[in-house]
Amino acid sequence: MIGFESLHHVSLAVTDIDRAKDFYGNILGLKEIDRPGFDFPGAWYQIGSQQLHLISYPGSETIREKGEMETKDGHFAIRVKDYHQTLNFLKKQNVDVLEKPDSISGFAQIFCMDPDHNLIEFNVDQSSLGNG
Repeated sequence: MIGFESLHHVSLAVTDIDRAKDFYGNILGLKEIDRPGFDFPGAWYQIGSQQLHLISYPGSETIREKGEMETKDGHFAIRVKDYHQTLNFLKKQNVDVLEKPDSISGFAQIFCMDPDHNLIEFNVDQSSLGNG
């Protein structure tokens, strides 16, 4: 049996590291952290006790070609403190969102895409929703 502790990081392939860093660092406001001196461009971000690793790889076969948000597609989720604050922040940053506050999952969800169409979910427990 494997003795799991936690999810350490998620890695995403991006085609333009500067554009991706602008989205994750400047628009979303994630904290960039040091990364090893790999022989390819990328960026690492700290999200709570986990990390997001961006890898510049123009030849990636995992990047979604269409810009339509489909929540059944592969994505990663970030737990946030406040649904309405997150939603308002994303809208002020002109980020297109798909709202699912009443998802059957039990999570109030907000979906968006990065510039390479990687799907991101922000969520809270539905029980934490106030009147907004």
